[in-house]
Amino acid sequence: MFDGNWRQAVEKGVDPIGEGLKRLGVSADVLTVVGIIMSVATAFIIGNGYLRWGFVAMLATGIPDLLDGAVAKASGSASKRGAFFDSSIDRFSDAFVFGGLSWYYAANFSGTLSVLPVAVMSAALITSYLRAKGELLGYDAKGGIMERAERFILLSAGLAFPRILEPVLWIMLVLTCVTVVQRFFKVWKQATVEMHADRAEAAAAAKN
Repeated sequence: MFDGNWRQAVEKGVDPIGEGLKRLGVSADVLTVVGIIMSVATAFIIGNGYLRWGFVAMLATGIPDLLDGAVAKASGSASKRGAFFDSSIDRFSDAFVFGGLSWYYAANFSGTLSVLPVAVMSAALITSYLRAKGELLGYDAKGGIMERAERFILLSAGLAFPRILEPVLWIMLVLTCVTVVQRFFKVWKQATVEMHADRAEAAAAAKN
């Protein structure tokens, strides 16, 4: 949702920063690597129970993730390789952060609460998979109520105010599952239309 409505505005806002970093010799790949290192640090901070510091670390982690595309654009180095690298690292970053949350719950609470962050992460990975597979097949698979930006914002709020962290995770799980359904049926509808068009074309060709 955020990606579809606000991404272009945000990218325009950070383009001048990307130009400045390019002049300093900072590459998009360097920023991507810095982002994954910061994600590992964030996971350790959260896992050890420093949730508000985890909030600060989350915000810091978002900076290189926001700027790597601007630097690639400014330097003219945007490529499929770079997009693949950035997207792959994003998945690792998400896994580290939610892994830190699971570690925190396992260390500080009894029961199965530690499974909740894992469930959110699993639903998020399915969301990403549906987009990747859909686009590979030539369909538009973007969108949904809970994309990566929304997850980042909600999780940051939960870390900033630890009392609401558990409810925030439940909300994220529900809305991410809704997004899975949204993306699945978005691709399914396009594929169905294409299938019927192909059958009609084949039938017309057979008559001729």
